[in-house]
Amino acid sequence: MQALRFRSLSRRNLGWPGSFPTRSNSTHRYTQIRRNPWVVYSTVLLVGSGTAWFAYKPIRHSVLAGVRCYRVVAAACLGVIEYKITFSKKYASEEDRLRSVSECHTRSAQHVLRSLLANGGIFIKLGQHMASLLVLPREWTSTMRPLQDKCEPTPYEDIEGLLRSELGAPVSDLFDEFDPVPIGVASLAQVHVGRDRKTGKRVAVKIQHPHLAEFCDIDMAVVESSLGWIKYWFPEFEFTWLAEEMKTNLPLEMNFIHEAANSEKTRQDFQDLRTPLYLPLVLSATSRVLVMEYIEGGRVDDLAYLARANINRNQVALEIAAIFNQMVLLNGWFHADPHPGNLLIRSAPITSKSPYNFEIVLLDHGQYFDLDPELRINYAKLWLSLIAPASPSTRADRRKYAELVGNIGPNLYPVFEAALTGRAALEGSWDGPERPQGFRRGSGLIDMTPQSEQEKEAIRDAVMSQDGVLMSVLDVLRRVPRRILMILKLNDLTRSLDHALMTTHSNIRIFLISAKYCTRAVWQDDQKRLIDKMQARGFLSIGILLQYFQCWWKFQKTYSKMVILEQILDLQAFAVKSRAWIRGLCARGLHGAHDAAAGLA
Repeated sequence: MQALRFRSLSRRNLGWPGSFPTRSNSTHRYTQIRRNPWVVYSTVLLVGSGTAWFAYKPIRHSVLAGVRCYRVVAAACLGVIEYKITFSKKYASEEDRLRSVSECHTRSAQHVLRSLLANGGIFIKLGQHMASLLVLPREWTSTMRPLQDKCEPTPYEDIEGLLRSELGAPVSDLFDEFDPVPIGVASLAQVHVGRDRKTGKRVAVKIQHPHLAEFCDIDMAVVESSLGWIKYWFPEFEFTWLAEEMKTNLPLEMNFIHEAANSEKTRQDFQDLRTPLYLPLVLSATSRVLVMEYIEGGRVDDLAYLARANINRNQVALEIAAIFNQMVLLNGWFHADPHPGNLLIRSAPITSKSPYNFEIVLLDHGQYFDLDPELRINYAKLWLSLIAPASPSTRADRRKYAELVGNIGPNLYPVFEAALTGRAALEGSWDGPERPQGFRRGSGLIDMTPQSEQEKEAIRDAVMSQDGVLMSVLDVLRRVPRRILMILKLNDLTRSLDHALMTTHSNIRIFLISAKYCTRAVWQDDQKRLIDKMQARGFLSIGILLQYFQCWWKFQKTYSKMVILEQILDLQAFAVKSRAWIRGLCARGLHGAHDAAAGLA
């Protein structure tokens, strides 16, 4: 009994855990709290805010929207102010001006990059789109390019939950094997490899990030609001078209049923053509999960992989250009998210329909655009006018079709032409006198010499360092239809891959591919138009028959010239590769000859 009393007293006196407070202690603490009401207010506010954050979505969304909008607007406004200060300064020399402007581009791009990374989600997609705009200064595109690889994967536990909710069964019931580590992570989804339980085949499972569904609408509103505020304060820096484009296309990209349908339509477009293009088969699709055939292969610009597989890198570059030109100029339905990560190459299997020893695998069919016939034919005629030698009528056609295709007037034409071709403006593109640039301007694209460092510097100087030209670039981006802007991305991809593959053919070889498809597109349009006339007026109409023959003869003559020029250029490319093989043989034997011919030495 005494021991029990001792333990009880000891607890009360020493304040051990489990001790019971006396009435006087309780009264004292209550009095302290009443004398410090901020303790009560802070506690109530903290508990109430936490409860509202987790239990009431509108409050959580409103707070997040405010924070994300502030990040984007603050970064953009800071960049615009820096631009205005930089362009208004006077510099001791041209070199100082160029260096200052370049640093301004880099700082502004880094401000925006940090805000996009902090926001995540579809803001990463926004940055990826900016990285692909080849008319922006190089500092901007190079700063934004890492966003292609800086997407955080969703934890596997969340992936399991989404698969169960979308497919109606746990992962173990759907797949015999399922790798919890994704092989690829993008802004909207990540891809896992598994083995389908029903078919026993290895499959690639594309799974949308679960958090996107909750925050997509609010993020789109934030993007729209942020760009609207930027336009309000700085009207010349207008990027509201980016928000409009994302608002239209993002819901389609986030619906994997739509992606599966795009893939099937493209397969049908190419099913009767002899082409190395291959599209993975889709096994099943829901709005947020896509299960498709798993393809093993290498990147199309992996020279070592191509050498091991004995694949002709020149032919790869030409076939990629042919595939995308077929989509744009003849099918009028094209892949609108082109980058090297969406292309694989593999050795052609025994069952392949490819006319070569390789297949080009096209991935990620979430974003496609169609082209109405009038826009498609005007675009083809614009390219043909750029390829033709310069003359007063040709120059007039270039400007005429630039306005029909891109809403581009005479003042903006040189900027648009450079964006379209990836080269400095052709001879006669500028209305006024042209400054000497240290390189020869081509009369037409076929007449152009290989791109020199002086030409690259001229483009960089014009787009990067002149306030008026920078405003012209932004004006071009506002005016050009989104479909044409996506085609510019395709053109840039084919040119950059031709360079990355270290091809041995002339730089105009890729332009010839486009020219052939443009010529065929114009002929098919003429043929359809004249046949429709014949059906309306009778097949014995001499005038229409004569027009039909003239159009056919013009097509045959032009197309044959291009085929002959292609053969000459291919022979020259073979000679360059042969000389490299001989040099490698003399230096390192057969192994060195193989590497030299493959562009590895």
